[in-house]
Amino acid sequence: MANLLYRLGRFSFRRRGLVTALWLVLLAAVGVGAATLSGPTSNAFSIPGTESSQAITVLREKMGVGADDASAQVVFTASGQAKLTDPGGQAAVTAAVAALRAAPQVAQVGDPFQAGTVSPDQRTAFASVTYTVAPGDLTDTDRQALYAAGRTAEAAGVGVAFGGTATQQQQAGGAAEAIGIAVAAFILLLTFGSLVAAGLPLLTALLGVGFGMGGIQIATGFFDLSTSTSALATMLGLAVAIDYALFVVSRFRHELADGHDPEQAAGRAVGTAGSAVVFAGLTVIIALVALSVTGIPFLTAMGLAAAGTVAVAVAITLSLVPALLGFAGPRILTADRRKGIGRHRSQATMPLGGRWARGVLRHRVPALLLALGVAGVMAIPALDLALALPDDSTAAPGSTQRMAYDQLSSGFGAGFNGPLLLVVEDSLGGVGTAAEQAQQAVSRLPDVAVVTPPTINPDRDTAMLTVIPHSGPGTQETKDLVAAIRDFAPAVAASTGADLSVTGATAVNIDVSDKLTAALIPYLAIVVGLAFVLLMLVFRSVLVPLKATVGFLISVAAAFGALVAVFQWGWLADLFGVPSTGPIVSIMPIFLIGVLFGLAMDYEVFLVTRTREEYVHGAAPDDAIVTGTRHGARVVTAAALIMISVFAGFILTDDTIIKSLGFALAVGVAVDAFLVRMTIVPAVLSLLGRAAWWLPAWLDRILPDVNVEGEQLTRRLAEQTSFAPAPPQRQSAAAPAEEPAVAASADLSHQAEPIPERELVSV
Repeated sequence: MANLLYRLGRFSFRRRGLVTALWLVLLAAVGVGAATLSGPTSNAFSIPGTESSQAITVLREKMGVGADDASAQVVFTASGQAKLTDPGGQAAVTAAVAALRAAPQVAQVGDPFQAGTVSPDQRTAFASVTYTVAPGDLTDTDRQALYAAGRTAEAAGVGVAFGGTATQQQQAGGAAEAIGIAVAAFILLLTFGSLVAAGLPLLTALLGVGFGMGGIQIATGFFDLSTSTSALATMLGLAVAIDYALFVVSRFRHELADGHDPEQAAGRAVGTAGSAVVFAGLTVIIALVALSVTGIPFLTAMGLAAAGTVAVAVAITLSLVPALLGFAGPRILTADRRKGIGRHRSQATMPLGGRWARGVLRHRVPALLLALGVAGVMAIPALDLALALPDDSTAAPGSTQRMAYDQLSSGFGAGFNGPLLLVVEDSLGGVGTAAEQAQQAVSRLPDVAVVTPPTINPDRDTAMLTVIPHSGPGTQETKDLVAAIRDFAPAVAASTGADLSVTGATAVNIDVSDKLTAALIPYLAIVVGLAFVLLMLVFRSVLVPLKATVGFLISVAAAFGALVAVFQWGWLADLFGVPSTGPIVSIMPIFLIGVLFGLAMDYEVFLVTRTREEYVHGAAPDDAIVTGTRHGARVVTAAALIMISVFAGFILTDDTIIKSLGFALAVGVAVDAFLVRMTIVPAVLSLLGRAAWWLPAWLDRILPDVNVEGEQLTRRLAEQTSFAPAPPQRQSAAAPAEEPAVAASADLSHQAEPIPERELVSV
């Protein structure tokens, strides 16, 4: 693979105009497709095959009820000592209902005084508004018409608030991306000391994200995608694209500073650092694509969209980055480094990465225990992890959705915010008897406030009942009620022959959360197993992959703990702009595991491959660790800080899913890069010594040699150099022809020409 990438890097460098033009044409084509083929997105979560999803289909086919269509609750509240049943209040509500019925896309509006949705104290009432389209098909104009119609009652002193799926809309994330990019630019400038070198990774990252977003917009015209899909893909695309370009640009600068001509430097950079980028990108892509094994369509779509964006980032890094390096040439280096290209440079002090590694190895047991202790303390809150899907109860205090939720809870009880729909089917025409039996039995169950009389369709084979619980939609009591009703269904079938099922938004959310929880352990097993196999291929060791996998689990546990502490317990909630606390979004654990797995493997590859390389070339275990960390620490630190800044920028968004995922990923990357890979990994490798690189002979024979670190390519190039006439400035670094292995080692590690820490960015 390294040889192929070497040739790709040189080709892209030589034909840089053609390669750049092709990418720009592709970007324009994707942009045109996005503008003409895009469709709506949705905030709804559902899983085909679950009882609640099947019941929604029955309601739509048998009763013409679109249970997944947009809906709203317009909540009216009397002010002072007045009541809504007073002449003025009633007239204001009636006029508002008439205005709501005239709003665009509205199918039906329930008058509170006719539907009986007035609270016992007559101070709160609500009108249920149903639409003819799904939430994602509503425009801002439709929502503003809803708000304007409902607020006509405010002229009479009646308070008005709005809740429901019709009020939900996608939040813009421009500020989040801008902040992440600005911080990344600052870090790149500090790392490279050159505007050209700092700007190139940012440019390619923006192009990659443009491709990803355009592809997602095209996909929305053919598939149902969540409103969070684009933000998740942008978050990952920016982070990995900047990091991958950073690794290649760093290696290119190193090769230039070592005296290679620009084309040769580009080939070497793509052949070595590019090989690691391919492996790192594949681990992220595989982890995201593996989300499809959960059988959850919206999660699969999110994973595939994010994986596609990462794949584009890898392709751009391997082809467009060397082309742009061709335009930049030696200007990618600072002016003083351009003057010293190819010259012997002394290095008076050990770089910070090497000093850090020596300190860890000198105190390996205390360092290991301290790092494990910090990660363990961070992980403790994860034991209290509670999962649910977001609803209006988790909306920001002061928002119209939260006010509507609180007013309904106060006037009618918390259960009015999460009604359950019972669907009774009987093809023999006895649905009325079965529905009445279900009404009587369900009304006697714990936590049931009201069961409405059945509504029967004209064919008299399907009936629908509404159950209002005492408890709110996200409580354990409501979950137990749904389970109790489903346990009662076989008795109805045995006595009447009718099928009884439960649906509605609350039941759908419960089913989705249960499905996600059940899929978590199998998915974790797949990811952990994949990590072990892939790392065994890379490092040709048993204990190193085991150590890396355990380190990944430590990072995940710490990220979960921090997530629970801030978003569920409320610690430092004001600092991070968390408006309200509650259960963690159900999709968070499984998605967080997939993303962190890929990112953790990135740092493992970029740091430990150099350690293995030094050990294979004869270095003592501890010396190999110091050298590997010395060469990789600077660039990995910069890459981690960039990822952290990009993810942390999304904490500023209003979307609950994106805010919490951005926070969890920022914490997870910080723990994995600095606690696990930079501290725990060197300490454990030192304790294991030579045993860390043990691999059974029979396994060594059957495992393919993936050569991620490009060692074979470097050896081949070194051998060619040793047999070819060497330029004067390179003669002092060339090894004798009869010692090709030594030549390869010298060329790979560049120990003959030490480079100051500022330029020491080799992968």
